[in-house]
Amino acid sequence: MDNRTLGINTLSIHAGETPDPATGALVPPIHLATTYHLGSVEDSAAIFAGEREAFIYTRWANPTVAVLERRVAALEHGDAAVATASGMAAIAAAILTVVKAGDHIVSARAIYPSTYHLMTEQLASLGVDTTSVDATSPADVEAAIRPATKLIYLETPGNPLLTLCDLGAIGAIARRAGVTTICDNTFASPVNQLPLDLGIDVVIHSATKYFCGHGDAVGGLVIGSSAFVERCRTEPLRYYGGIMAPFTAYLILRGTQTLPLRVQRHNANALALGQWLEHHPAVSWVSYPGLPSHPQHDLAKRQMTGGFGGMLCFDLKGGVEAGARLMNAVKICSLAVSLGDARSLITHPASTTHSVVSREARLSQGVTDGLVRLSVGLEDLDDLIADLSAGLD
Repeated sequence: MDNRTLGINTLSIHAGETPDPATGALVPPIHLATTYHLGSVEDSAAIFAGEREAFIYTRWANPTVAVLERRVAALEHGDAAVATASGMAAIAAAILTVVKAGDHIVSARAIYPSTYHLMTEQLASLGVDTTSVDATSPADVEAAIRPATKLIYLETPGNPLLTLCDLGAIGAIARRAGVTTICDNTFASPVNQLPLDLGIDVVIHSATKYFCGHGDAVGGLVIGSSAFVERCRTEPLRYYGGIMAPFTAYLILRGTQTLPLRVQRHNANALALGQWLEHHPAVSWVSYPGLPSHPQHDLAKRQMTGGFGGMLCFDLKGGVEAGARLMNAVKICSLAVSLGDARSLITHPASTTHSVVSREARLSQGVTDGLVRLSVGLEDLDDLIADLSAGLD
């Protein structure tokens, strides 16, 4: 099966798997074994010498997890992938594959707060310096590169304001400078955006979100060249130990089968809600890449070729008080963190996801006191509008 010639719906169901050779089962078995028989002494010597491929120990690789890795690599147009215990484990493993003490990172300013803290606190304590820039400007990214720069880290659309990074332009800048690029593609998913095709070196995902899709499994993924993924697997991931469990891989594999169908529905509902919110008198502004009012709408049309995602945010004229009234009034939208669920999830970033960031840093990212982030689910659009109306009116 040539993955490069198949459509995304076919890949989401078939890529990476074959019928179970022992039973013919079409659903990949859940291999719970921690260890695997190595054959003879001669066989095991060849395996440990890298002359033969074989499963050795589940912290190193697992057959069920391997199916998920092959499928996601195909969906992202990558050569290989490695699965991790969480999105943050994927982010940490990917970054630590690139940098060491004395190195420098250029990072987009508008990123997931835990990633921001990983860079500014944890990595800083290990001797890695990070410069945060407005990555909506490729020129600002280029200006921040130093001789010690080893990595440019991007998140697009960014959390939570849905700002975009020009992946083609920044990828070209990085190649000229000999710098590795990593892009968090969680908000878009490979249905809507393919960073590797745009010149990015490595893609990461919180598989907890759209890949899983049902709010019942936590995981992460790193996708890139075979050489990069192998380094990631055998160095930081093997020794820090943030591996994905086989049953988690099974749940996320099940989620991938409906990924394109679900994301299309997320896209349609989010666009319609964004259009409705733009005309609501209680709303100051709406940020959604699919709206012509988004300052980077033209870039979104070029870069997000499959759709504009299920995430949107909006600012309430009444500030914190209006946000509190909305959160307490909704019944269908769940006041909860995370995103990419079949359910619509609504949050007030200033008091939840961004509460770990200082107010000064939060405001510098554009996260206002009255900002509302909405992960639009798969419910009927009329019901979502009625639910939000109850709080906004």
